Amino acid sequence: MEEKRNDEIAVKTILLVDDNPSFVHELNESFHEHSSESYNIVWKTTIDDALAYLEGGGIADIILSDFYFASGTNALELCLALNEHQVKIPIVFLASVEDVQMAVDAMKLGVEDIILKEDIDFHTFPRFISGILDRARLRKSKQAIEKRLTMAESRSQAIRELVVTVCHEFNNPLAAVKISFDLLQRLLTSDEEKQLLKKFEENYNHIESEIRRLRDMNFERLDGVRTNSNQSSPK
Repeated sequence: MEEKRNDEIAVKTILLVDDNPSFVHELNESFHEHSSESYNIVWKTTIDDALAYLEGGGIADIILSDFYFASGTNALELCLALNEHQVKIPIVFLASVEDVQMAVDAMKLGVEDIILKEDIDFHTFPRFISGILDRARLRKSKQAIEKRLTMAESRSQAIRELVVTVCHEFNNPLAAVKISFDLLQRLLTSDEEKQLLKKFEENYNHIESEIRRLRDMNFERLDGVRTNSNQSSPK
């Protein structure tokens, strides 16, 4: 099962899972008459049909599902199947009866909301669904940002560890070179030899300076990106 989404598409697809034709008709009319946005409603009468639609590549921006079905199944099976395949589509339950245990189980599975059918105001329901979609979109954007920041932080940590390793690998050889250089300064006394040693010392000091710069490199810019993004990311 693969979740397929395209936020650039103006028409939003609602997967409606319900075995009551009268309710489906009323809900469909609600979106056609009282919505300022364009919606395409795909109607399925069973959980199995809804899952087959999604598994076949069907698109859904949101799922509205009755909870209890005449076949004896319930919408929790739909949630479990989607979670198993890591498909993140907002789900709203449209329940015919109030069931506290069902509500608790649904929320544990990540259902966005549960609405009693008898409480639905068909004039305002499309606006309610639009709000659910906006909330899910913001949450998805925040999760994407947090994922990128976590990856950046991991990369920064890997660079730090590599820098420490490189500097450590250079330290001992440089110390040995320094000892040998000091010895040569005492042994080589001609002008030509002194010029050669001077050139060598300049190169040595340059290498030592670059290693020191690498060792002392700070990562405040990367860390600052994370701090600033955390402060500005949507709640």
